Amino acid sequence: MSWGKWGKQLSTKEQAKMIQFCTENGHTTFDHADIYGDYTTESDFGNAFIESGIPREHIQLISKCGIQYVGKTRTHKTKHYNYSKDYIIWSVEESLRNLKTDYLDTFLLHRPSPLMQPDIIAEAISHLQESGKIIQFGVSNFTPSQIALISDKIQVQVNQIEFSLTQQKAMQNGTLDYMLQKNIQAMSWSPLGTVFKEKNEQAYRINKVLKTLSEKYNLSVDNILLSWILKHPIHVSPVIGSTNKERIKNANKALEVSLELEDWFMLLEASQGHEVP
Repeated sequence: MSWGKWGKQLSTKEQAKMIQFCTENGHTTFDHADIYGDYTTESDFGNAFIESGIPREHIQLISKCGIQYVGKTRTHKTKHYNYSKDYIIWSVEESLRNLKTDYLDTFLLHRPSPLMQPDIIAEAISHLQESGKIIQFGVSNFTPSQIALISDKIQVQVNQIEFSLTQQKAMQNGTLDYMLQKNIQAMSWSPLGTVFKEKNEQAYRINKVLKTLSEKYNLSVDNILLSWILKHPIHVSPVIGSTNKERIKNANKALEVSLELEDWFMLLEASQGHEVP
């Protein structure tokens, strides 16, 4: 999302070089959604992917659909969700055209709709999987009951959620527990949370602990934050949003260290402002 119109507005050549850099440093999965950049970022990436010369089998592509964004490229009058069979199929095919690929490694429903119908969604996903246009199917920002509603009709393999040291809702409302129980892969968007964005008491407490742990583990503070979510037994896959090449490369170091138990809880306590019950 941060590569295109809604972010750094990288040129085709810059994006091609970024794709090459990421893959050379072990980051081979690229997370998209149809709405990014007001429905333009997938196409920009697709052109850059062709220019990069990287074989399709060397990367994994994720995309999402469902949100009807009010922008300049479509005629929507109000933001809403569309999970009709025809729209889901059309949206995936549009993403394939834009990304210059024959298939998506993972396809997600972007956000739950109060009007979504599991039978219709299952029909669309079954058609897409049988035709080889998508491999994995999942959801994004879904609660346990919403996942259960869909998975009763079609297997849900992934849920991309907001999860970080400063956003623990998924850990507290049973979402991560349910996903662990059902063997559903977890992806985390905004994995660093608001630590570097907010100047408040919570950020002060967290940064104080981060400084100590950064010295202890010889890791940057952003990697300590990544290590915190990586310690959860569900094995979260963080979605790194940075376009800074050094930070992207440096993120790998978070995989090399497992925070000690008390250090993990020390950060939790700093975030919540009180010890665990």
